[in-house]
Parts: sequence; C-alpha cells; structure tokens
Amino acid sequence: MKHCDNFVVSEKKFLNSTFFKLKLKAKENLPLIKAGQFVEVQVNSDSKVLLRRPISINDVDSQTNEISLIIQTVGQGTKELAKINEGEEINLVYPLGNGFNIEGENPLLVGGGVGIAPLLYLAKNFHAKGIKPKVLLGFRSQEQMIDLKEYEKYADVYISTQDGSVGSKGLVTENEIFTQSYDTIYTCGPTPMMRAISDYSLKNNIKCYASLENKMACGIGACLCCVQNTTEGHKCTCTEGPVFNVKDIIW
Repeated sequence: MKHCDNFVVSEKKFLNSTFFKLKLKAKENLPLIKAGQFVEVQVNSDSKVLLRRPISINDVDSQTNEISLIIQTVGQGTKELAKINEGEEINLVYPLGNGFNIEGENPLLVGGGVGIAPLLYLAKNFHAKGIKPKVLLGFRSQEQMIDLKEYEKYADVYISTQDGSVGSKGLVTENEIFTQSYDTIYTCGPTPMMRAISDYSLKNNIKCYASLENKMACGIGACLCCVQNTTEGHKCTCTEGPVFNVKDIIW
C-alpha cells in the first residue's frame, strides 16, 4: 500500500562533496518497507522543479520511526533538496517498487556510486536472519567515498576505487572478491557495472538481482518513462521493478 505523508527532517549530513544524507521522521507508524524499495520526494514548491525525485531507501529504523535517504546532487531537483534544513518538512510517496527478496545463505552485495544506498538496509535484513553478507562498494576515488561504519555493522565490506586510492584498484568486477563462491548476488549502480555483474552471474550460474536506476518520473507506472525491456516484454521499472532477476533483463 502506498502512502503520501509529510516527514520531519531529523538529521541532515553532507557525506562528501556530492552526497548528502537525510534522516526523516514519520508522524505515524511506518508501514512495512522492503530493502530495495524507493520514495518519490517532493521538491520545494517554490522552486521551478515540478516532478518528484525518486530516491532509494538507505535505511529504516522502526524503533525511532525514521527512514534514511542518501542523495547525490546531480541536477536541479537534488540541488534543491540539498537546501532543506533540519526541522523542516518534506513530502514523500512511499514505499514504491517491489524491493529485494532475502534469499541465499552466502550472498554478495555489489554497489557503485549512489547505488550503494539500498545495500545498507539489505545487509541489515540479512544480518537479522543471522547471515553476514559480503558487500563490495565501488567509488571513483577516496574523495567520492562515504563513511562505511554503518555497513560494517552488518557485513564484511570490500572497497574498489578506480584510481586505487582506497582498496583494490580498478572496477568492482576486477576485485578479487569474485574469486570466492556465492549463491546469490545483489547489485545496484551504473548500468555498465550491473551488466558486467549480470554477465558474471549468468556465466557462473549464480542467482542475481539488479536494482535498475532507470529514470522514474511518476513512480506509479503512469508516465512510462522508466520502461525496461525484458524477456516477458516491456515492464515499468517503478512498479514491476526496480529489482529484477538479471536473467529476465534485456540490457
């Protein structure tokens, strides 16, 4: 069931030069939210930005009734969201999309760029089942990294940077972690990265789920901006995704 509610910004924190985190407190009890689902955020009505912005849910705290979002400032809408202050209200339509299924006893979670955001809550879900997943996170450089202490609470964390300033040098697909065995892979990030992870999983007969980052203007399947070609025809990423089994995706 979808909700449209105002949240209070309980915390705002800049994580690096382009990423910031918003912790949002609900006025009512939060509904059930799955890892991998997202919200549509209303941008300040005084701005010239008319459409809401789709943002992955980074974390959920049912005890404090808060959700967290990690946002990358890439356009006018996210630049406007970066101006919001603690104590102000923000309107969300949520929870949207299908989210991840928690499967496997030996999972690998792979994220790149802002695609690392939904993997925290996913790792937390695995940890709650007594499973400590491995998480591989890719960044361009140390300057693009965020503090990973929260991830380290629930998972064994590995890092790749393209310039080698932290962790392994190169693309995430070149990380030595892929010499180990897994029964399930979950990934979110740039399309070329996810396509490479998909190829690896199919070649090695590993079940793999990808959370696509197609442009989602409405979040309810009305505008058809986010349509993805699949083996079963065209599907709306915002309603039938964003999480797909990679064997069903036609990249």
